[in-house]
Amino acid sequence: QVQLVESGGGLVQAGGSLRLSCAASGRIFDTMGWFRQAPGKQRELVADITHGGITNYADSVKGRFTISRDNPKNTVHLQMNSLEPEDTAVYYCHARKIINVEGAFRDYWGQGTQVTVSS
Repeated sequence: QVQLVESGGGLVQAGGSLRLSCAASGRIFDTMGWFRQAPGKQRELVADITHGGITNYADSVKGRFTISRDNPKNTVHLQMNSLEPEDTAVYYCHARKIINVEGAFRDYWGQGTQVTVSS
């Protein structure tokens, strides 16, 4: 059974830092990453990383956030620096597994962790 367990959210002042972690079990995933959803807004990609280490970031977090992955431990981390009030959201760990040669995939989600940045 697949489980994604997040940790590391919390309350921080603007300009501060937080580190999110997600521990996955049950599968080896092709891509792992983080999405976020602020009140009244759609869920959006923050950053993701392939099993081979290729990263992808939303423009709004480039230069401030760093995603990393520990394949043997099946974990993904998001180091968030220079946090802004606009980063306030529920952050969800995401994992994708390609399930056939045609590229069909299955997505998995964590339960979410709240990040609040005060001004």
